[in-house]
Parts: sequence; C-alpha cells; structure tokens
Amino acid sequence: MRIGSNAIVFSFYLVVAGILSSTGASAQTVPGSPSIALKSGETVEIANLSYTINCRSILLDKPEVEILEGPPGVTAAVREGMVLPRVANCANKVKGGTLMISAKEIEDPSYTAVTLRVTFKTKDGVRKVSQVYNVSLLP
Repeated sequence: MRIGSNAIVFSFYLVVAGILSSTGASAQTVPGSPSIALKSGETVEIANLSYTINCRSILLDKPEVEILEGPPGVTAAVREGMVLPRVANCANKVKGGTLMISAKEIEDPSYTAVTLRVTFKTKDGVRKVSQVYNVSLLP
C-alpha cells in the first residue's frame, strides 16, 4: 500500500514538473515563470498533460483547463490525445492532452501574466495544478 501511495505522490510531482518545465519569452509579470509570445489569431502548444502511475494513465477523462486571471482575448484549451510523459521516462505514449493557449485579435501590444489551472479527473479523484505564464501579446 505504501508503494502505491508513493507512486501517486511521485506521479503528481512529475506532472507539476512537466508543466513548470515549459519554455517560452519577462516586465509586469512573475519572475521565474515561463514566457510566451502570441500574435493576433495565433495558437501555441505549451505542454503535454498526463497523469500516470508506473507509466500507465489513470485519467478518467481528458484534462480541463481554465484561465483564473489574464487579459481579455486570451483563451486556453486542451487537445485530447496520446502524449509521451518524458518527465517519468516512459517509453510509450499514454492518454492525456496538449495544453494550448490562443490569442484573438490584438489591437495594442501588452505584457502580462496569465494564471492557468489544469484539472485532472483520475481514478484517485480530482487533482488540480496551477501555473503562471508571462504572456507577450503582439498585433
């Protein structure tokens, strides 16, 4: 039983590390957070999302994302699919999704922080992970 609990905790930290390791471009934002630049109408893939134990997905449904704070015209979504959990050194793809962020029509350049929360519905219950991204919006 203890090995199973440790595996769950370890997998959770791997998911958080995977989201935090995303890269991207920093002024009125959160220091140390990944940065992203978006043009009008552009969509960028940010990270692969999965929730695994021993390289097997325990997701019941695709991950969901919501924007807790951010500028108008910026949206986030998860595209369902098979992903390779690199943080866990898994050899095969598992059920999960790709986190994407999009910008609608942008009139003026801006640089701000966007707070995202990803919700995982797993066999062990609902798990939520948040991440702040510095976003540069360009017309």
